[in-house]
Amino acid sequence: MKNDKRAVSSETNGQSSRRSFLKTLGIAGTAAAASPVALAKPNATPIPQYLDLIKSHSSTAANDKIRIALVGTGGMGIGDTQTALMVDGIEMVAACDLYDGRLRRARELWGEQLPVTKDYREILERKDVDAIINGTTDHWHEKISTDAMRKGKHVYCEKPMVQKFEDGHTLIKVAKETGKVFQVGSQFASSLLIAKARELMKAGDIGELVFAEAIYDRHSAMGAWQYSIPPDASPQTVDWDTYLGSAPKRPWDPLRFFRWRNYQDYGTGIAGDLYVHLLTSLHCITGSKGPTRVYSSGGTRYWKDGRDVPDIQLSIYDYPKTAEHPEFNLTTRSNFVDGGGGNYLVRIVGTEGDLSLGFDSLTVHRNKFPKAPGMSIDNFPKDQKELFVKEYAKMYPSRPELEGPKEFKYSFPKDYKGDRYEHFANFFNSIRTGAPNVEDATFGLRACGPTQCGNMSFAQKKAISWDPINMKILGAV
Repeated sequence: MKNDKRAVSSETNGQSSRRSFLKTLGIAGTAAAASPVALAKPNATPIPQYLDLIKSHSSTAANDKIRIALVGTGGMGIGDTQTALMVDGIEMVAACDLYDGRLRRARELWGEQLPVTKDYREILERKDVDAIINGTTDHWHEKISTDAMRKGKHVYCEKPMVQKFEDGHTLIKVAKETGKVFQVGSQFASSLLIAKARELMKAGDIGELVFAEAIYDRHSAMGAWQYSIPPDASPQTVDWDTYLGSAPKRPWDPLRFFRWRNYQDYGTGIAGDLYVHLLTSLHCITGSKGPTRVYSSGGTRYWKDGRDVPDIQLSIYDYPKTAEHPEFNLTTRSNFVDGGGGNYLVRIVGTEGDLSLGFDSLTVHRNKFPKAPGMSIDNFPKDQKELFVKEYAKMYPSRPELEGPKEFKYSFPKDYKGDRYEHFANFFNSIRTGAPNVEDATFGLRACGPTQCGNMSFAQKKAISWDPINMKILGAV
């Protein structure tokens, strides 16, 4: 069938990469930042602490060049490719898209002689392509990635890794069978701030984990996926039949091509687009394999433009006790009509403090429980009050103790190139050295599978169970 022969849709006009956060490493870079040891008076203004970035990126030999091709020349695809080309030894050799205008744009960006095609299979047949960037719509991720690995290409696949969790198991299997590097493009997994948060978490700086919350609010048309549609969009300039692929057959609709995130047939809504980032951050920091139950609610409150996904969604995730962490709960929220102006936050709360991550900063608060619990004895008769105070003083004798700062702030160094750059540096390092990549198919499925549960919960108005070990949806609870 035609749809099985040719396919590629563009990850359209995604939000340009904002400074974010996660694991650290360049091609051979490492990062470490010790907690400040200076003591300060309580409530003293904390001094921002800058993370150390050890630069040991070695020069790349000419014969060690990695040649890449882009499949899906939309906003995210272009942003990914421009970032990938910042890494030493990377060369752009071909591009593919289903809209003629994007193929012209590819040549404007990367040279008039750049080979372009509407048939992704032609990209995979090229001997000069070592790796592809899969920037297509969610419903094409598995098919194109699988075909690429079986043709001997390494794959950098935009998030969410798959639209349906069953397809994730296919990618895990194919990556293992082919030995090709498969990396999910949730770049927070390579952020320096996430690496620092993970270090602090492991060191017990905030005590025992009890709760986490994550917010990704927006207040703009572009943030709500109202992407611009080119004036020449038509069945003559877009290969609509191929684009539909495994999705239901429909007449030509430019909204469904250029604003595909708004439709369940091609995308995964707020949960797949944004919550995957939030779960990626949480799982990297805590070492968690995922929740066991998800409940989601929300609705379409403002962007009533024909979309069949919500513009506000809230979810609750139950995480079980494991060897990596105690039992805890996570809440997520995304609101596409946030009159407050938008917000981003990942906050992890422990018994003795919390970690709060924004796009470009990490703030640590420390509030240890005092050894003495305090007294509420004003309603005691005098004799009982005196007796209680006497015994209390024996149990909790007063001793002077030094107090350190209650807040630390960490920021990126001025020359930090960003998490997306580090993510690509990690990807290419894995290709060159065989080192484990930072976000493989197993990690990717454990991040996106629970978000599919959230979408099912939203539709069914029931909690949905997820098996984080075997990575399977178990159904309504």
